[in-house]
Amino acid sequence: MRFKSLGSGSSGNATVVQARSGTSITHLLVDCGLGIRQLDLRLAQAGMMADQLDAIFITHEHADHIGCARQIALRERIPVWMSHGTYVAIGEPDFGGLLRIACDSIAMDLGAMEVMPFTVPHDAREPLQLTCNDGDSRLGLLTDLGHASTHVLAQLAGCRTLVLECNHDPAKLAESSYPAFLKRRVGGAYGHLSNQAAGEIAAAMIPSGLKQVVAAHLSEQNNRPELARRALASALSCGDDDIHVADGPSGCGWLTA
Repeated sequence: MRFKSLGSGSSGNATVVQARSGTSITHLLVDCGLGIRQLDLRLAQAGMMADQLDAIFITHEHADHIGCARQIALRERIPVWMSHGTYVAIGEPDFGGLLRIACDSIAMDLGAMEVMPFTVPHDAREPLQLTCNDGDSRLGLLTDLGHASTHVLAQLAGCRTLVLECNHDPAKLAESSYPAFLKRRVGGAYGHLSNQAAGEIAAAMIPSGLKQVVAAHLSEQNNRPELARRALASALSCGDDDIHVADGPSGCGWLTA
């Protein structure tokens, strides 16, 4: 199994996960927070076309995650998975029979991979994050949450790789030009993970086999890649250069999960 972030951050989030089973290949797009032209461009840069996607999974209704999901799904006839709460939050649009409802802790069989959605504490209607399992490795995608609940940590156990939110550095957030209410939201229990909180999650997953972490969803104003790398490297007792970072304009390269 391998994956590639096409972009990560407030400018738009999208990640492709690819799994093989014999001659069968499954492609899942996790979030679709880009414009359709930009999505097509970044898929092409990744060596893909949109018609290769077998499914789209939307984690929650915020614009940088939902993006062009309906448009690309209707154009290419791709099934779209999301929670019922997310569907209600986006206004219950017509997906032309392509909508699939995802639920906490109910596995989704997507050909060469099994996807397990799980609820997270975030200020959205019914947000879900997920793990992907191809039988050999387990990948966890965890962005957009304010803290790691016991349920979240249990779902991540056994992941060899994590795409993990490192949204902000607390000192930078405190000093930023954000209004006070937004600072409280971002740094609150239903907002976004700080570098330090992400490091604590990574450290907690080491005993169950975590080997690789990609820092994701970094705030352009309230974080820096080197700060995220330092926090995760410290937690994993590795070098800063061992930590990958997915950015807004290009995401990250293809990585093996």
